[in-house]
Order: sequence, then C-alpha cells, then structure tokens
Amino acid sequence: MSVNNQCCGEWIHHDDELNLDQIEDFWDDFDFDDWEMDDEYMDDNYDDDDVCEVDEMAPFFMWEAVMWNNQFANIMIDDYDWKWLVLFFYPADFTFVCPTELEELADKYSELQELWAEVISVSTDTHFSHLAWKNSSPAIKKIKFPMLWDSSWEISKAYWVYQEHNGLDKRWTFIIDPEWILRSIEISSEWMWRSADETIRKIKALKHMAENPWTVCPNNWAKKWDLKPWEDLVWKI
Repeated sequence: MSVNNQCCGEWIHHDDELNLDQIEDFWDDFDFDDWEMDDEYMDDNYDDDDVCEVDEMAPFFMWEAVMWNNQFANIMIDDYDWKWLVLFFYPADFTFVCPTELEELADKYSELQELWAEVISVSTDTHFSHLAWKNSSPAIKKIKFPMLWDSSWEISKAYWVYQEHNGLDKRWTFIIDPEWILRSIEISSEWMWRSADETIRKIKALKHMAENPWTVCPNNWAKKWDLKPWEDLVWKI
C-alpha cells in the first residue's frame, strides 16, 4: 500500500464500546487552563505540509476493498481516471447512523454515476467485517460501490480522519476531481448522518465550475444562470 501524505506516530486501536459516562467524567476533570500540546509530539506526528487542503492534491492510495459482487479486489487510482470521486469515511460497521447514510448513498449511486462520479466508502474495519455486514444487513446489501477496509489506518491517517482514542474514523466526506485535486471536505458529528443529495448538489456545482472557467456557484445556484465575479458586479449583489 502507498500514500503520499501520512501522519506517523504511535496509535492505539481497540474495539471498546463508547462509554458516555467516561467521556463526561473526562471533560468534567479536564483543566483547560493547564492544558498544553506537547511540541515534540506535534513535530513527530503533524506536518503542516501533510494536512489535506481543499484545492490541493489529495493523498494517493491503493488498497483492497469489498466489491459489488462481494469479492475482494484492489482499488487502484487508475480505475478512476477522468472521474469524480466521493471518498466516504465512516466510523464503523454494524452501527446505527452509518447504515442509514450508506443506504441512502447506495440508493443515489446510479445518479452519481450519471454525473461521472464514483464512490468509495472507508472505515477501519476489516474486509471480513465489511463482507459479513453486507451479507447480514438489508441496507448494506444495496451497496454496489467498493467498501475499502483500512485496518492499518494508513489511508485514514493520510486524510486526517483517524481517531487515536478509539481507533475509528471520523464522519468525513471528500470530493476529489478527475485530476485528483481535493475540492470539498464535509465534516459531520459522529452522531449525525450526511445527505447524499447534498453530495450530489456539490458535485453538480463543482462540475459546472470546472466546465465553465471563472464561473462561481452562489446560493440557490442553478445551471440556468451563471455568475462571474468581475469588477462590474462590485456593490451590485
């Protein structure tokens, strides 16, 4: 496997259930006045040049996924030449919010493909967990896009979604254009689902701007009109 951006360091991975009482006790005892980030840890683990930034190159990767036919296969960047890519990180298989948003994404997959877009879902579960989930959940059985497994956490660290305290990914969505430039990052609470319709809206807008240079997409944008930010519009909007 290879990635072009990685955060290195010591990471803890465990499968303990989230204990809300422990979290509440932690924050009750936390002293913000005395808190200070360890400079050595930051130097060793975080480099400003490695942060995923919108309108910059996205981290490259190739790894194994569970495919539409329930077979294991390698995901290669070349497979997505000239396509838009939705990289859909989620916390874990066999949970509660995740299957609802993945099911909606599966229902909208054909619409995304019509926009020349593909989807890859990613979590830190194993490929065996993905397969078992697909075979047991009516919602996940609908999925036709690859479900990538990242139990080594390398892709998750490259995209800054890995959570050290529980070994799970954050609920983030990345939209990457056909030239592998990162164009959108959506960050959601662990407890809140993401809308597939919103992802489609963003891809439509991004595609339109890519096909019409110097055009922007303001609020309530629709293809029937364009807005180009020239000086003669200053003070007129």
